[in-house]
Amino acid sequence: MRTAVVIEAPGEHQLVEHTPREPAAGEALVRVHAVGICGSDREVYQGNRPEGYVRYPLTPGHEWSGTVEAVGSGVPVSLLGRKVVGEGFRNCQVCDRCHAGETTLCTAGYEETGFTQPGAMAATLTLPARLLHALPDDADLTAAALLEPAACIAAAALKANARPGERVAVVGTGTLGMFAVQLLKAGSPAELLVVGTRPDRAELSRTFGATDFRTRDQELPDDFDVVIETAGSASAANTAASLLRRGGRLVLTGIPAPGADGLDPTDLVVRQLEVHTVFGAPPDAWAHTVRVFGAGLLNPLPLVTHELPLDEFPQAIELVGSGDPKVGKVLLRP
Repeated sequence: MRTAVVIEAPGEHQLVEHTPREPAAGEALVRVHAVGICGSDREVYQGNRPEGYVRYPLTPGHEWSGTVEAVGSGVPVSLLGRKVVGEGFRNCQVCDRCHAGETTLCTAGYEETGFTQPGAMAATLTLPARLLHALPDDADLTAAALLEPAACIAAAALKANARPGERVAVVGTGTLGMFAVQLLKAGSPAELLVVGTRPDRAELSRTFGATDFRTRDQELPDDFDVVIETAGSASAANTAASLLRRGGRLVLTGIPAPGADGLDPTDLVVRQLEVHTVFGAPPDAWAHTVRVFGAGLLNPLPLVTHELPLDEFPQAIELVGSGDPKVGKVLLRP
């Protein structure tokens, strides 16, 4: 029986029989191969996601990979049988931000797969075909299920605009931090420093291309060209800014809890720091991610530690929130 996870309300879920929805004009039906769980899925289940950013009842799942099984009218039949991943933001396509390619800033309001629209914790997912990105025929679909978080960090890397030979750093050693290391490494930096709170991430950081690893309580440099922050802790933004030379470039991606330390505006002005932020991934970041993945420069598989069947959704949510250092990326397999 084909099944889907449905969160009826915070803390309440059930496994239901899933009937694929035939694609309408402009849509595609994808058989889901794997779907990742992140902290925002846990927020949806616990009821901690801000109002307007979730709609119950809901089938969650915004990090996914799969294969196109059917297409609606107006969609190229060449997509049939292709391995794909897909953007989450359901942008309006007609506002000025959408026309500029900044789909995560769509002025029509927030709509996203797995939060306000049905997600991929189901046997199939039907969505606008324009959101799909086709993968190479030999792509590993288990690895590809992590390309959504990778695309968010690709957006940060594009904004950071690190040039070959620059000194770059990453603050944070979770999934996003490890993607940032790989994406920055692909740009041939002179040095690549990783700063975190977990010494056990040093070996993996170096495997992905880091030239140095330090914990936050060690002596840290203050002369780097580019820093990408992925930690989202209360002090992460300040730690990241402190690593920069005057005129350096900072990209913030973490979303800390209320009450986090703010950046000192005097310090930003006097040191002439360039600060960017990222929330989600626009199409150019997705395209960049798929290219880098297809070229073999991005390897998500070492980050996956658990693969569970769909009916073990509660156990998967518990794993994600356990704080256990042995738990990396958790995938569900419909």
